[in-house]
Amino acid sequence: MPEDNNKTASLTSFKLNESTFLASLMPKKEIAADRFIESNPQFDGRGVIIAVFDSGVDPAADGLKLTSDGKPKILDVLDCTGSGDIDTSKVVKADANSCITGASGISLVVNPAWTNPTGEWHVGCKLVYELFTSSLTSRLKKERKKKWEEKNQEAIAEAVKNLDQFDQVRSRNSLRTCTVIYNGNEELTIDAEKHKKVEDISLKGIRADLQSRVDYLRKQADNYDDRGPVIDAVVWNDGDVWRVALDTQSLEDDSECGKLADFIPLTNYRIERKYGIFSKLDACSFVTNVFDKGNILSIVTDSSPHGTHVAGIATAFHPKEPLLNGIAPGAQVISCKIGDSRLGSMETGTGLTRALIAVVEHKCDLINMSYGEPAMLPDYGRFVDLVNEVVDKYRVIFISSAGNSGPALTTVGAPGGTTSSIVGIGAYVSPAMAAGAHCIVEPPSEGLEYTWSSRGPTADGDLGVSISAPGGAVAPVPTWTLQRRMLMNGTSMSSPSACGGVALLISAMKAEGIPVSPYNVRTALENTTVPIGALPEDKLSTGHGLMQVDKAYEYIQQCRNSPCVWYKITINQVGKATIIISTLDVNDPFLDSLEKLTVPSWQWTVQVEPKFHDDANNMEQLVPFEECIQLHCTENAVVRAPDFLLLTHNGRTFNIIVDPTSLSDGLHYYEVYGIDCRAPWRGPLFRVPITITKPILLKDCSPLITFSGMSFLPGHIERRFVQVPLGANWVEATMRTSGFDTARRFFVDTVQICPLKRPIKWESVVTFSSPSASSFAFPVEGGRTIELALAQFWSSGIGSRETTNVDFQVRVPYLPIESKLSALPADRDKLPSGKQILALTLTYKFKLEDGAKIKPRFPLLNNRIYDTKFESQFYMITDSNKRVHAMGDAYPNAAKLPKGEYNLQLYLRHDNVQYLEKMKQLVVFIERNLEEKDFIRLSFFSQPDGPVMGNGTFKSSDLIPGALEAFYVAPPTKDKLPKNCPAGSVLLGEISYGKLSYGVKKEENPVKNTVSYLVPPTKVDEDKEKNSSSTCSKSVCERLGEEVRDTKIKFLGSLKQGTEEERSEWKELCASLKSEYPDHSPLLAKILESLVSRTGDEDKIHYNKEVIDAANEVVNSIDKDALAKYFSVRVDPEDEEAEKTRKKMEATREQYTDSLYKKGLALVEIDSTKGEKTPIEDAIAAVDDSSKDGESGPKSCNRPDLFEENYKELERWVDMKSSKYSMLLVVRERRRGRLGTALKVLIDMIQDDGEPLRKSFMI
Repeated sequence: MPEDNNKTASLTSFKLNESTFLASLMPKKEIAADRFIESNPQFDGRGVIIAVFDSGVDPAADGLKLTSDGKPKILDVLDCTGSGDIDTSKVVKADANSCITGASGISLVVNPAWTNPTGEWHVGCKLVYELFTSSLTSRLKKERKKKWEEKNQEAIAEAVKNLDQFDQVRSRNSLRTCTVIYNGNEELTIDAEKHKKVEDISLKGIRADLQSRVDYLRKQADNYDDRGPVIDAVVWNDGDVWRVALDTQSLEDDSECGKLADFIPLTNYRIERKYGIFSKLDACSFVTNVFDKGNILSIVTDSSPHGTHVAGIATAFHPKEPLLNGIAPGAQVISCKIGDSRLGSMETGTGLTRALIAVVEHKCDLINMSYGEPAMLPDYGRFVDLVNEVVDKYRVIFISSAGNSGPALTTVGAPGGTTSSIVGIGAYVSPAMAAGAHCIVEPPSEGLEYTWSSRGPTADGDLGVSISAPGGAVAPVPTWTLQRRMLMNGTSMSSPSACGGVALLISAMKAEGIPVSPYNVRTALENTTVPIGALPEDKLSTGHGLMQVDKAYEYIQQCRNSPCVWYKITINQVGKATIIISTLDVNDPFLDSLEKLTVPSWQWTVQVEPKFHDDANNMEQLVPFEECIQLHCTENAVVRAPDFLLLTHNGRTFNIIVDPTSLSDGLHYYEVYGIDCRAPWRGPLFRVPITITKPILLKDCSPLITFSGMSFLPGHIERRFVQVPLGANWVEATMRTSGFDTARRFFVDTVQICPLKRPIKWESVVTFSSPSASSFAFPVEGGRTIELALAQFWSSGIGSRETTNVDFQVRVPYLPIESKLSALPADRDKLPSGKQILALTLTYKFKLEDGAKIKPRFPLLNNRIYDTKFESQFYMITDSNKRVHAMGDAYPNAAKLPKGEYNLQLYLRHDNVQYLEKMKQLVVFIERNLEEKDFIRLSFFSQPDGPVMGNGTFKSSDLIPGALEAFYVAPPTKDKLPKNCPAGSVLLGEISYGKLSYGVKKEENPVKNTVSYLVPPTKVDEDKEKNSSSTCSKSVCERLGEEVRDTKIKFLGSLKQGTEEERSEWKELCASLKSEYPDHSPLLAKILESLVSRTGDEDKIHYNKEVIDAANEVVNSIDKDALAKYFSVRVDPEDEEAEKTRKKMEATREQYTDSLYKKGLALVEIDSTKGEKTPIEDAIAAVDDSSKDGESGPKSCNRPDLFEENYKELERWVDMKSSKYSMLLVVRERRRGRLGTALKVLIDMIQDDGEPLRKSFMI
């Protein structure tokens, strides 16, 4: 009781005033940065350049415009991901009125004052939502929808009014005439006397059109889908630099705003350091960069507020609010966006590599990276290799976050916690931060590590966390958030805090002529920290402690003449066969499963190898290097090592002995470290961390274990290590709380380390509002140690005999249909070593017969970013109209796709062409879940032959702990296989068994075993390949002639027509073949097909006349009467000759209708090009004349309507409402002025999900 009272008194005595409150929002006192700048105001980061690897930095953000000495804060802003790239390779020229056609198809006016010596304008366009974050897009959609709904309601009212007026004039007792506003501003006058008959076809059509407009407008609210405005981009060279202008009228309510000609041109940001803002509504700033001689425009926006916040913590400068300054207000920034906007701000290998290239190009001193992911292999991968080069060769100091996956051990992420050349930062919270930034009423009496901060050691035994820094701050955020700054917390915040502190050190070192080395700076940081926590095991959470800038600089000054060296530690186990350890590649010892030891102690061989920078001089630095090292152990009773070591440049080995026999159950941490005998004040030059977990063994094979009496305070962590019994697959746990009167929040985490796998982690957060119990179930692997970590949140409380279930999914393998290897532009994809990065693009094609949720999987590449040798894996799924439906990277997401044909493009990068060549036949699996109606019920048997013999059905069994029992699964029968499941597909399912205990709130069993089935090839139809030569009446010469003819036609279709010379040769061959095979329909159809697929014709009218002539030749070559007569008679399907004739006639009919369809499209394009659209007055006149001749539709006194004639002929043969031909129906209704009906048909086409449109054209 007295201790509690004293504690309460200390908590309530903590008070803030205005200055300390503001200081707590941007914590600097905790790491002594405030004292350092106060003593050294000129060493506030001046002369230091920090590369921020993040989601992008907003150059318009508050505090990020200037440094403390008046220099530009942000030197360059780069989108390293390519998510903002626009293809501007299309070049156009302006007409006499300074007009150009933008990539979106609209006419744009360029400003005559813009200098463009060549007269060439590169154009491109982009959906603006692709540049925005999801939260900004959501805000804009909400505001735009509100305005749209107002206009839609007005349109509905007008449409209903027109329909009512139309109905009134048709009423017998109504007025004689009525005028209806039709097609916006055209008046349609209807005379009731002329149209008394209800069966008047034209009036019915007009009314149906008016009704369609009303129906469509009413349905729009349900079908509203805002895909965002399109912005046009124009790029040109003014003789000195590349310039960029955007047309953003689509973003503005006022049509006079956002015009291209009014845009103030931008250039690459690093040249003029200017940015633009899309519109006042979005308030989103952007910068531009031009690459590849104007063919690629990069519009750089941030993918989240994260990067701006991080840059603000490290470097923000507020001259009027100095307490809110960042750690190093004098430092400058290079913004390297590695968070891909297309992937929800996920980092990619491409972004990481380009960012490192930018670091070397801009001669950066520091890198901050507040990003990371789990990794299976520490200190491994393409990115790690490149980081080591940047650190060792270019002396760049790399600071990165350790991760937010705590409080369990071995949760540090890559690259910050798993890469030895990167300084990994944990997250610390002080009492002032808790009271000020977090607004805690009763803050903790002492500083502590945030509960969620990731912990070490790494899977290979390294410490994981190097040092800690404040993990929360109120810092600047982008302008589109509509606020100046906000609170964020995480190791993402502790990393820039530490990075800013290091920037202060570098600023001072440069000013005083001290050589800057990542090796010496890191040693200074680690040897001058303030410990957090009193136990040796706390180092796994906090690293060496809380960084102290002032002490670190004093250390650097003392060591200014010491060699710049890093000590590489490699560890090998002596007698490795006698011990089982839980690591794959042991560089530092992480000892586990101690009950399996066959000897009471064992030896490890430690190799210490000094490493110098790449530019080190052999005679001046390497040869003279010699240090007398005294070795120390933190606990000699457990760890023993030699006393001294003479270390030269070539390194030295020594043995250590570890004896854990006297240790109690639980976690134990020790170190062996080396001290320079001649300069002991330097502190440890290297450390060998030793982590031992001694698990609790379950006695008497009892599966139950209880941990009682655990007491918790805010931030307290209890760890228990248990040896999981063999045969166990999951654990059920119940947590009971008592003895408190306010809500308590707990983290419940478990971790198991297994060879060749990432650590098996399970986590849950539970809040107890009152003393109660909560149950959990989580998977485990038998025979290995599991850590159970229970932690009260740092700010909380201040003040089997069951049925087997199988669920299947289909995984279909595909090989690429095309592979393309290309060299990337050297201006942003060339490594500092001079190697050019290459790209491999693999194209896969697949088809969905029905809409499905699919997920592409690349087993060789997925789930690896940092521990892979390939620097990029990015895919996009597009349909035949090139619309993007899904995209992803190493962590693919499921996407809902409608039925249709799709292309999947996979993008890989590396500088070694041989690696990429080996990936050209990479298999992708298209994975989709089966619908419930397609679920397969499998049969289980107790005997191996049960699936064949049908006996020995397996029903249930009692499992004995540690014992194995087999059952056999029968494959699904052919009739049970789901449709659209081709041969080679893999059916994947999961089998679970056992029943969760009462009280465990879990819908599914946490442990599942995978079962798979490879769909075999179908039986080949023996009759299909049967030789039919016996029934063939044609001679050998006749058949040879047909084969030669068909080969010539096929060759004709393969010819290109890209140049005038190629077109001329193609025309000569066509003329030759037509003279050789006159009126041969397949030949004429192939000529028409080649014409339609041709692109690049400038004279559209002449081109479409060619198409019409070719279509007429096909139509004239076919006997329509014979064709109609044949399809009017039924054919015996069992007659082989009749079946052959049927296929031939169907092909002929297809050629005939296809020619009519293409002819119709060409006729429409000619009218569109000439501007000869049928006016609405012609349609009204046709209605008035219908009573005389009984016909309807637009007419002309001087010429027949060729389109209408062609349409009616096609209508005789096909259903014009089918997706294959319905576009002509849309055009027809459009020509007749019935826009509502045309729109209705168009919507039906889209919803039908049929075949894509064959050709695009203006309607």
